[in-house]
Amino acid sequence: QVQLVESGGGLVQAGGSLRLSCAASGRTFSVYDMGWFRQAPGKEREFVAGIIWSGGSTYYADSVKGRFTISRDNAKNTGNLQMNSLKPEDTAVYYCAAGIGVPIGQAMGDSRSYDYWGQGTQVTVSS
Repeated sequence: QVQLVESGGGLVQAGGSLRLSCAASGRTFSVYDMGWFRQAPGKEREFVAGIIWSGGSTYYADSVKGRFTISRDNAKNTGNLQMNSLKPEDTAVYYCAAGIGVPIGQAMGDSRSYDYWGQGTQVTVSS
């Protein structure tokens, strides 16, 4: 089992940047594929970005491609989501998730592929 704790959320103006972190504890983080999801008020949870256990492959939702970058540091048991050129529509609670054997590509966007979830961190982008 792995425990995940997100941090780095906050309030930022449109066009600004934030860097979210996901700290993992418990079982060896390096065996887990990782994803970031978000949920805005009144909307379903949606996929943002995913990265495989080695960091060798990443996948992004079209809405964030070119603006967000997912990364991980297995030596530090952390994952990160660098968010640039933020827009008001990026406002949501952001969650990191971990799973083993998550299929690379579009399937990374399926929340059912992930077994462990953090509690979320709020990101608010003002216009």
